Amino acid sequence: MITSHLHRKVQAQLEAGQPAISVDTKNKELVGNFKNGGREWRPKGQPTEVQVHDFPDPRQGKAIPYGVYHLGRNQGWVSVGIAHDTAAFAVTTIRRWWRELGRRSHPQARSLLIIADSGGSNGARVCLWKWELQRLADCLGIPILVCHLPPGTSKWNKIEHRLFSFISQNWRGQPLLTHAAIVNLIAGTTTWAGLKVRCLLDTSKYPPKQKVTHAQMVTLQVTPDQFHGDWNYTIHPRKR
Repeated sequence: MITSHLHRKVQAQLEAGQPAISVDTKNKELVGNFKNGGREWRPKGQPTEVQVHDFPDPRQGKAIPYGVYHLGRNQGWVSVGIAHDTAAFAVTTIRRWWRELGRRSHPQARSLLIIADSGGSNGARVCLWKWELQRLADCLGIPILVCHLPPGTSKWNKIEHRLFSFISQNWRGQPLLTHAAIVNLIAGTTTWAGLKVRCLLDTSKYPPKQKVTHAQMVTLQVTPDQFHGDWNYTIHPRKR
């Protein structure tokens, strides 16, 4: 039932010539000379030496890749954060994707469909996620349709096996030494099917546990769908 509903929503959006994207956070990665699973070709007897322990390097920190995958164009956008995986970071990534790629592909867009997991920074119950999406809808002037996958079904999210899996294949066996190296490896990910990826380092600091007040929440223009309205809803732009 749920997968059929998502499929119908995506197909209807794409057939209408409207943008539909799948979003999620990839696994957080330690930055530095650490072991990275997988194999790559090396001269015999000359393996890449890495640190024995994977204790975080406070000078390098970590990398937080948040991705946007365009379901109709086999096109990806990834922002690599350095601070915290928050809803503000997630929606900022969607905003940047729209500014750099989305509006060029859909200059006459009348709506935007987002497929997301039900947990994490883009969770169905995260108030900040809905607040930031409301601000995005106000900015774009179009409704944003959101469909969350049920808990435990993140493997159904298209971004996992159409974008993130190929990024993992591209950098397997290579230590992720710097943020710049991570950005370049992600941007260099391609497939025979024509996948193209843009990547940007986001050095902004997103404070964790940011609260949304009740006064802010009551201003949201959210319309639940008839089918599982807690997971499927539309955020309409507010009148100016």
